[in-house]
Amino acid sequence: MEEKQIYNCLILGAGPSGYTAGIYAARASMSPVIYTGPQPGGQLTITTDVENYPGYPEGVQGPEMMEDFRKQAERFGTEVKYEVIEKVDFSGPVHKLWTTGGQEIHAHSVIISTGASARWLGLPSEERLMNKGVSACAVCDGFFFRGHEMVVVGGGDSAAEEAMYLSKISPKVHLLVRRDEMRASQIMQDRVKNAENIEIHWNTVIDEILGEEEVEAVRLLNRQTNEKTVLPVKAVFVAIGHVPNTQPFKGWIDMDALGYIVTKPGTTLTNVEGVFAAGDCQDRIYRQAITAAGSGAMAALDAERYLSEKGII
Repeated sequence: MEEKQIYNCLILGAGPSGYTAGIYAARASMSPVIYTGPQPGGQLTITTDVENYPGYPEGVQGPEMMEDFRKQAERFGTEVKYEVIEKVDFSGPVHKLWTTGGQEIHAHSVIISTGASARWLGLPSEERLMNKGVSACAVCDGFFFRGHEMVVVGGGDSAAEEAMYLSKISPKVHLLVRRDEMRASQIMQDRVKNAENIEIHWNTVIDEILGEEEVEAVRLLNRQTNEKTVLPVKAVFVAIGHVPNTQPFKGWIDMDALGYIVTKPGTTLTNVEGVFAAGDCQDRIYRQAITAAGSGAMAALDAERYLSEKGII
């Protein structure tokens, strides 16, 4: 029986962290292979203008930036495969993984950079107006709507933080909380309630986002009275949480209560030797392209050290 090829470095996910890991790993002669997963380019492929990533003084379209990352990774020899990993076995020194097509893959080291997906409201108008005033990241996109009234949906710390950030650039921020209380920490609740230009709408959800080519208003529904009102705004920021794309690794990799991968502080090391995690699948706080890219570089360096110590490279 023919012996199966073992990759030195297998990278799962093709967002900023995965591609950056590929660049560093390839330059370190680790012969990395990236399995892109279902969304090559990650969350940035559904983002239009990116103005806060260094090196693009005029800004750049998210998909274009991810193409630049891919080309740079491939330039140094990273192989990119447009396939999805659905199952793993991390029980032995050689890690085993399977694609959705049933192909079995072996690797000495694995970098998990599968990212996290934003939770959405599920409205057709939300999808239609994505990147036209609908966003899941105020830090990324709030700047484009400065000077206009905006809406934040959510009642947790993330929503409170988004509202506070937007309050610095918007004359009025409307925070929609579906219950009669917030889930946010007390200190964040106090900050929001004390902000002069943040109005909290209790027991309120979005019934519809209005506008043809861009967000023009939202139709609100009060869940107690069933009253509907129209609120003119230019942007809607959905802050009801993210879901880390870590399902295939459950049972093998240590995770927190929300499913984010737990890494050793100051490193990208997981509880499994030779398996590393980078980007939004292990970062529930920052979730920025630049922090993801930085952790991708860290993961490649950690993997290089591991492979060197094992005498594999």
